[in-house]
Amino acid sequence: MSTALVTGATAGIGHAFCRELAERGHDLVIVARNRARLENVSDELRAKHSIKVQILAADLSKRPALQRVAKRLADPDRPIDLLVNNAGFGMSKSFLKGDLADEEAMLDVLCRAVLVLSHAGALSMRDRGRGAIINVSSIAGFVPMGTYSAAKAWVTSFTETLAHELAGSGVTATALCPGFTHTEMHERANLDMSRLPNAMWLEADRLVRDALEDVRAGKVISIPGAKYKVFAGLAQVTPRPLLRAVSGRAGSVRRHKS
Repeated sequence: MSTALVTGATAGIGHAFCRELAERGHDLVIVARNRARLENVSDELRAKHSIKVQILAADLSKRPALQRVAKRLADPDRPIDLLVNNAGFGMSKSFLKGDLADEEAMLDVLCRAVLVLSHAGALSMRDRGRGAIINVSSIAGFVPMGTYSAAKAWVTSFTETLAHELAGSGVTATALCPGFTHTEMHERANLDMSRLPNAMWLEADRLVRDALEDVRAGKVISIPGAKYKVFAGLAQVTPRPLLRAVSGRAGSVRRHKS
């Protein structure tokens, strides 16, 4: 039986990954900041699927906590077969209006944690000749819409580089680039998404199933939903000045709640 480690495991896409992987019979190592929520998820998955679940309470913006998770990934006696780097960080203010400390914490979670955990996981998996890494990026990484989209652009580019380096090793790396997905992230980040059309929303459970199929197929970039595949393609051929102008107007959808 294989084991998956999922960060940001107690809500949204991360929780959906846990449910789907547990249903498929995978043991889990679940990572999030809140131990009580981790215990609730662990109890739920153990009871429903009779799998083993290990809890790691860790704030990935803190280096000692991040190293504890990396050490677990590198443990040769308890191998991890699938790493899902999903921990998120929501920002409700623009770069110049927000707190710089929050911006730095976001980069620690969205970029540095992905870098450190991918390194630990890839080395351990490569030594065994098998495994997969999913780095949850975003369709936002294809357009200039603030520091969040910049961080996600880094995740996508980094994952492409990692996939190339791992080619032929038996280990794969996939950047998952979803669009707007029904999760609690927007509410927790104090973002008002009421003006976004229903057709633009993805469902987390379907997204996860599609992503795992893309991993099985060896895809380096997974973009769930036909509309977002078209969006990504257009973003790559649209002149950058026009893309910046359109992105600036679209940013008003993510306005701060009054």
